[in-house]
Amino acid sequence: MLNWSCQFNIFCFLDNNSYSFEDTSFECILAAGAANSVSLDEVNIFDRLKNFSDKNPGWLFGHFNYPTAKEHAFKEKDSIGFAEGFFFIPGIILLLKGNELTIESNNLDPHEIFIAVDEQPAFIKKKKPTNVDIKNRYSKNEYLSIIDSLRKHIQRGDCYEINFCQDFYSDNAIADPLFLYHELTSLSPNPFAAFYKLNDKYCMCASPERFLKRSGNKLISQPIKGTSKRDLINIDIDVANKNHLLNSTKEKSENVMIVDLVRNDMSRICTEGSVFVKELFGIYSFPQVHQMISTIEGEVVDDMHWCDIIEACFPMGSMTGAPKIKVMELITKYEIVPRGLFSGTIGYIKPNGDFDFNVVIRSLFYNETKKTISFKAGGGITFYSNAEDEYQESLVKASAIIKVLAES
Repeated sequence: MLNWSCQFNIFCFLDNNSYSFEDTSFECILAAGAANSVSLDEVNIFDRLKNFSDKNPGWLFGHFNYPTAKEHAFKEKDSIGFAEGFFFIPGIILLLKGNELTIESNNLDPHEIFIAVDEQPAFIKKKKPTNVDIKNRYSKNEYLSIIDSLRKHIQRGDCYEINFCQDFYSDNAIADPLFLYHELTSLSPNPFAAFYKLNDKYCMCASPERFLKRSGNKLISQPIKGTSKRDLINIDIDVANKNHLLNSTKEKSENVMIVDLVRNDMSRICTEGSVFVKELFGIYSFPQVHQMISTIEGEVVDDMHWCDIIEACFPMGSMTGAPKIKVMELITKYEIVPRGLFSGTIGYIKPNGDFDFNVVIRSLFYNETKKTISFKAGGGITFYSNAEDEYQESLVKASAIIKVLAES
């Protein structure tokens, strides 16, 4: 499927990497080709998207960038260049669940599509990137100084928690995005992985985090706050790291702040009294890290438009902090480059208005025209944060990507 998809200018591949979840809709889904699309580079992007969706009912796939204040002048420009938002009606959909492959297309024979896919190689050709020289936009001392400044904002009462990210990049890199995606998800398979192409721009995403899912009236958000490193060689150390996360007052305080923020966001569009925390401080283990994940659920009314639901909750609290508006101002003040698609979301909307969107983290970005590679990593900063520990945690989160680029 992936080898076949690369012929298209636009496609979106979503894969749960065999993680088992409640109400799993598929193991993987590929939307290829754009029968119609809308690019959202202006203000009122949700109004424009709602209008497009109402005029074009059916499947939609696409993304929202992390929102950037237009009046803020960053020191550097976003080197990848994804539109603020983009959604497309796929020409072809391939959905795999169990041993069944479903193929949908309005103007092509599904049997011919299957033959074309089946004729592709069953392996990903190894094509190592070249001219990769990873640089960090912050020196370690600059990063530590910013964390201290953010802690002073918290001490003054400006905010309770803020998500701060650092940016890594490489110019003049020659890369095969499909190979990089395969290597990344082989090393770090995660339940909300995405391989997304928009003309010359690629996102190779190995995300463990769900932003928001709608199934009928039920709305689910699963923010991640709290991380500890895995040790797959020494099981005792690995268990100790997991237990440290489970019992960490700092990590729990981070997590519960975001849970409260998500509850507040969802309460704006859910029926009164329906929002509740289904699981608090759940510990889940992934190949690189242990994560603390909480699950919040609520109910929306039948006729609520999916655009209104996402607009009320976006951007996700796990990638901002609390209170949301203030920390978004601080993020634009202290981060050197716009986040772009990082901290944004990729997902789909079904014809009936159900949807599922991830959080774009643990992701590698590539602009084929500019030959630029970019990736980011960060974490939630609270008053109790230790700057050195936060620095090391961000490197742990970026470790799979750094390893892929170093060893490919």
